[in-house]
Amino acid sequence: MSQSRKTATFGGGCFWCVEAALEQLNGVESVTSGYAGGHVEDPSYEAVCSGNTGHAEVVQAEYDPDLVGYDDLLEAFFTIHDPTQLNRQGPDVGSQYRSIVLAHDESQYERAAAYIDALAEASDDPVVTELERLGTFYEAAEYHQSYFEKNPNDAYCTLHAQPKVEKVREKFEQRVKARSE
Repeated sequence: MSQSRKTATFGGGCFWCVEAALEQLNGVESVTSGYAGGHVEDPSYEAVCSGNTGHAEVVQAEYDPDLVGYDDLLEAFFTIHDPTQLNRQGPDVGSQYRSIVLAHDESQYERAAAYIDALAEASDDPVVTELERLGTFYEAAEYHQSYFEKNPNDAYCTLHAQPKVEKVREKFEQRVKARSE
């Protein structure tokens, strides 16, 4: 891995699904589920699920920019969720499941803004993805980390995470990690 490891933060529904999908990309070294974008310090999963903390379920992807670029991560992120759905993705409803990009620096902010603008121009529906500068990221409890990998037969994972994983594996076929089956 290069010395220039970078971090990207995205929220687009349940963090289990986003985490599982982004982990497929070559160059993504790790993905951590957590919460960001809210006003409550160190929120619990239950508090975030209440919708009263202002936080979104998000993931932080640590990546090697020599192997996968930020623009590639944006493309994969927008491939696996619907940026026109306000405060929901699939069966998950509430502001904690909103579409959000949390930029770590000015370059990420500008690139995400341009990507979102291009999506909006091409879409018949309004794109509701929020774009903010990252404040504090709060890591979710251990049982949320690598949830899909640990629970591939969980009904939620089978119905919602697996299709996102397959979508990334198909669309980015040349840029995904080899399966370890």
